[in-house]
Amino acid sequence: MFAPRTSDAELLTLAVMQALLGYPSERHWLRYAHRYLRPLFPGLPLQPGYNKRLRKLGHTMAWLIGQLARQTSVATDDVWVVDSTPVECARSRETVKRSDLAGWAEYGYCASHSRYFWGLRLHLVCTVHGLPIAWALTGAKADERQVLTALLESTEGLHQHQHDAIHLLLADKNYYGKTFEAELDENRFGLLRKARKGEKPRPGGEFFKPLRQIVESVFDTFKGQLDLEDHHGKTPAGVATRITQRILA
Repeated sequence: MFAPRTSDAELLTLAVMQALLGYPSERHWLRYAHRYLRPLFPGLPLQPGYNKRLRKLGHTMAWLIGQLARQTSVATDDVWVVDSTPVECARSRETVKRSDLAGWAEYGYCASHSRYFWGLRLHLVCTVHGLPIAWALTGAKADERQVLTALLESTEGLHQHQHDAIHLLLADKNYYGKTFEAELDENRFGLLRKARKGEKPRPGGEFFKPLRQIVESVFDTFKGQLDLEDHHGKTPAGVATRITQRILA
């Protein structure tokens, strides 16, 4: 059995370059790479091999994101911003009926853009510097509070902060509920969010708006520069790989 001519490290470098240079289509990207990057990557695979190997490296990409984040000085900040954003996967009814994503992707509503969509949601925890430190990809109707709780419990490093320190979570008004906030409080997480209709003013409101723009800027980078919703994924594994590829970038 022959070893691949392109190493895993080279393939991940190509994947990051693809996202940063704005090539959502793997076919177009490899056409460009074969024309201009052959001196740097003489063993460039064809599209089927590139696609299959990148899917197999999905867990490696996720591990690498965590390793890179932990090597930065801002990963230990005690203020994190949390939110979710739509990842549209189809528009026509016929595409929805035939899609392999059915059962995971579903119809949802994006209040910030006043639009319905069919697809998934990217849930993100990042530092105030915009560094992603935890994420999850779920159906469009998943409860944001449950996803956040699961992220805080399962992501390495997020649930291991010192017990004498309180981490502050900055979120929108959809992250609410006495039980939810009590659970966060038990785990030494403070929640700063907008007051919902009928609620009394909450502390920290004067800091909310400027800091909330941070996560909006991160999502804008994902969608404007890294083509988050133009991922071209048609299967669960394909979509998950392409989203992870963009987070790594």
